[in-house]
Amino acid sequence: MKIKYSDYLQKTFFTKQELLSFSWGSLIEDPPKEGCGILPAPPMLMFDRVVQIERPNNNKSNNGINSGLIIAEQDINLGDWFFQCHFRNDPVQPGCLGVDAVWQLVGFFATLCGAKGYGRALGAKEIEFFGQIRPHNKLVRYEVTIRRYIKKESVGAYYAIGTANVLVDGQTIYTIKDAKVGIFVGIQYPDYPHISKNSMGGKI
Repeated sequence: MKIKYSDYLQKTFFTKQELLSFSWGSLIEDPPKEGCGILPAPPMLMFDRVVQIERPNNNKSNNGINSGLIIAEQDINLGDWFFQCHFRNDPVQPGCLGVDAVWQLVGFFATLCGAKGYGRALGAKEIEFFGQIRPHNKLVRYEVTIRRYIKKESVGAYYAIGTANVLVDGQTIYTIKDAKVGIFVGIQYPDYPHISKNSMGGKI
């Protein structure tokens, strides 16, 4: 079922069906003309539901929100695609996918605050791995505290920065400090694979 953009901006959780619909661009019936972000579709969508979103009203500034929270969960299954190739005879979920999940959530939070355009990961300050995700684990939890959300609407750019703890079955196994995502107007490449204005990469 589609929802209004105004309702999207107020939501505090998302089901798997809603996340899949958002990744296909079919969740919001009246999206802004500039776009309002997009999540990767499976298998690169790295969480199954968003269980908590906080956008504290008392922390608003001229540039946006100075703190916030987004928490998501990922169900682990024995047949997950990454266990079939990473590695043979030693299956483990790649740590880089956990980092990507955090980037996905930081960018998603920005769109929930009104960022328009499409997202790109911009980096992270510190990443530490001190655990692993194996095929017989059950649940991964991504807890992302948004430290800063910045609006530069005059140039069509929005930025969010978040620090995350990644837990598997209740144990913290990764920390990611200051994961940064930008949302930019005018960078989408919807006519792939044709050659057009945005068909070549380079500096944004």
